[in-house]
Amino acid sequence: MGPMNLYFDFRDIFRAPRLALSGKKIWIFIVGNLAGYIVYWVFTYLSLVMSGIEFGDALSKYGLYPCLFGNDSSILPWILYGIGIEAWIIAIFMSCTAVSRVTLKQLKGNDFFSAKDAWDYVYKHWHPIVFSPISVILIIVFFLIFAAIFALFGKIPFLGEFLFSILYLFYFFGSLFTVYTLFVLLTTIVYTPAIVGTYEEDTMGTVFQSYSIAWSQPWRIILYHFILIPITLIGVKILSWFWKASFQLINFVFGCDWFMGEKLDNVLGYASSLVYADWMTGALGISDLSTVPNTSSTILSTISDLSVSVVFGITNLFELILDCLPNLSYQQAGEVLSGTETFSGLILSFVLFLILLSVLSYGLSVLSVGETIMFVIFKKNSDDDNLLDRKDEDELEEENDDTNLDFNDKSEHAYSNVSSGHSEEE
Repeated sequence: MGPMNLYFDFRDIFRAPRLALSGKKIWIFIVGNLAGYIVYWVFTYLSLVMSGIEFGDALSKYGLYPCLFGNDSSILPWILYGIGIEAWIIAIFMSCTAVSRVTLKQLKGNDFFSAKDAWDYVYKHWHPIVFSPISVILIIVFFLIFAAIFALFGKIPFLGEFLFSILYLFYFFGSLFTVYTLFVLLTTIVYTPAIVGTYEEDTMGTVFQSYSIAWSQPWRIILYHFILIPITLIGVKILSWFWKASFQLINFVFGCDWFMGEKLDNVLGYASSLVYADWMTGALGISDLSTVPNTSSTILSTISDLSVSVVFGITNLFELILDCLPNLSYQQAGEVLSGTETFSGLILSFVLFLILLSVLSYGLSVLSVGETIMFVIFKKNSDDDNLLDRKDEDELEEENDDTNLDFNDKSEHAYSNVSSGHSEEE
């Protein structure tokens, strides 16, 4: 099966929802999300306990969705909470790289590249996935430190004013490069999985590719996302409708008085109460941001204000995600459940959680496939490099194995001829 025929323009972005609707890709994101979620869950509850909250009280309040915001905490719990968030983000990045690898193989016509092969590739190339955004951040910090050093020169009496005026053009272009690097940082965060998954770059190569596409393809980056994000939301909404319709059909059949009746109401109602916390039906519970560590320094105060803005942005993002997820909540019939109903509800809550996670994973799959297609388009338009015709490391290894096998066969054949010749002479 040959490579897929691409237009290498915006029309290829519309393929993302169909290519992303794959059990293999969705399963990769489910595994990655579960791994990241478990680490986040553990570290968040550790941070809550270190903030002076009893574990039982925290568990009854937050359940499956712990959050440190809204609690009075010191710096160390916030650090632990940040580690949990970072672990989940890294797990998602790893999953994106695995899906990007599967997408590349699929675009090349190889539909047999497994999820295990993709994870093996990620384990082999995890360094650029983690360190590429960090490298760009260090570049920004490096320029800011040098800017602070030159700013100190400006405090020199009499000479400082002249140095500031003479070197202002140098300061301006340094500042311009720093602002451009901020845009590159966003590009790196978005495209690192696609770059590593398709182009097999190391950390420095990934940073170089990020600078390259940020410089040569800025309008394509912006315009293509105006296509990708809406079709992602539409695709998730459609999948959510099918998931909810299936959920309601099961309830209609099994909830009939002739069958399970009230028993289904009890089991399903208890399970949905565990999966759907109170804040999921209303606000996200991050209304009180006054507990974000306060500082008196101007710089630290600015960072604190920025963190509040980031939290509000994350809040809006969560609300958008929740609006796309299917509503699988169910009203419990009785207040008292039997032991078997309670245990069955616990098992079913995990199933409902996986169903919700599968919808979220499909949305991430669409985004990951879309970013991969974008990078393939960028390389074709900027460098005339068709990644679908380019042999990746797996194909090169197969060729080397075939070459070695042919060489060994020929050597054995020659050796057998020589041996037979010696035998005839004797």
